[in-house]
Amino acid sequence: MYYQPSYIPPKEILNKYAQVLVHFALGNEEGINQGEVVQVLVPDIAKPLALELQNEILKAGGHVLMRMIPTGFDKDYFQLATKEQLTFFPEKHLKTRADLINHSIGIIADPDPEELKNVDPKKIMLARDSKKAYRDWLTEKENKGEFTWTLALWGTDAKAKIVGLSLKKYWDQIIQACFLDQADPIKKWREVKKLQEETRNKLNELRIDFVKIKGEDVNLKIKLGADRIWKGGADRNIPSFELFTSPDWRGTEGWIRFNQPVFRYGNIISGVELEFKNGKVVKAKAKKGQKVLDAMLKSKNADKLGEFSLTDKRISRITHFMAETLYDENMGGPYGNMHVAIGMAYKDCYRGDPSKPTKKEWENMGFNDSPEHTDIVSTTDRTVTATMVDGTKKVIYKDGMFVV
Repeated sequence: MYYQPSYIPPKEILNKYAQVLVHFALGNEEGINQGEVVQVLVPDIAKPLALELQNEILKAGGHVLMRMIPTGFDKDYFQLATKEQLTFFPEKHLKTRADLINHSIGIIADPDPEELKNVDPKKIMLARDSKKAYRDWLTEKENKGEFTWTLALWGTDAKAKIVGLSLKKYWDQIIQACFLDQADPIKKWREVKKLQEETRNKLNELRIDFVKIKGEDVNLKIKLGADRIWKGGADRNIPSFELFTSPDWRGTEGWIRFNQPVFRYGNIISGVELEFKNGKVVKAKAKKGQKVLDAMLKSKNADKLGEFSLTDKRISRITHFMAETLYDENMGGPYGNMHVAIGMAYKDCYRGDPSKPTKKEWENMGFNDSPEHTDIVSTTDRTVTATMVDGTKKVIYKDGMFVV
């Protein structure tokens, strides 16, 4: 199946996009080094961007490991594949790839957001779970400082239609969010990162025991846990205006309703409500996509929190719902943005060297390990109050802004 877009951005814009991804989002703010191997995963409908990425990597002296992903194949795959085929894991091939690559660029391009709505979600989760070892190898490299990655979005007519925009207007949001409308986008991203670091450093100076998030759609307590730090995503996901941490899953209590839909696994899940008790999801409802939500939560440790994130509305350049989590979890608006992720925790939110703790030590600290990691977003009003380890309290987020 071939998807013909109604609009493709000019080459100049795509070149700037590639420059931001290769020379800022990867590496240590300065991009890739000569001789490094960059895996590039691009759906075939985003071929014009793939060309720009290839060329930027080559000009930087890197090696391109290009994989063009065929769109429209997944439905047939999941309908035809047997259990043996779904769980096929070419260990030697994937281990060699994990050992080889220094960086990875992933492009999200979704021409059919409900492509898998008639597929048994258990099959989708089974295929995903079978590849966890490969993801773990890359995470181990990342924790050692030997691997970096980034994700970015390619606009499609289907997503534009969902949010009530023409594809050109949808791309205008991408261009604005990524500073591609500026003469030097990388310079602008470094300015954003500096602002994020100022807030992040203040948060990390606080010794927070737990936070309470209260609003019309939320009454939730999240324990941060010992030796946690907040991270900013401006040098990974593009765009990223959030600050996030990975909490001690055992200290999650309360409930939350999410007003933004989740576009995940070829399905749309909306109207999600979660209730936590003793750190685990005890009730989960969705107005749409209940079967997929249930299947996600049945994955190992997916009923526990892996991430807690807030976006300051003063920093975000995203002004419109985009029907894509990468953007919707960073949207500004009147109340900023909050999301939590069920499933896997980010080990780089550990205050120490993330390459040092053993599996048992990670467990003892309450860092969740799961094949699942799905962000669920709320943009309604909330106030976040932190209680320190000494018992003092401080409001750290209100009216869509950090107040530290």
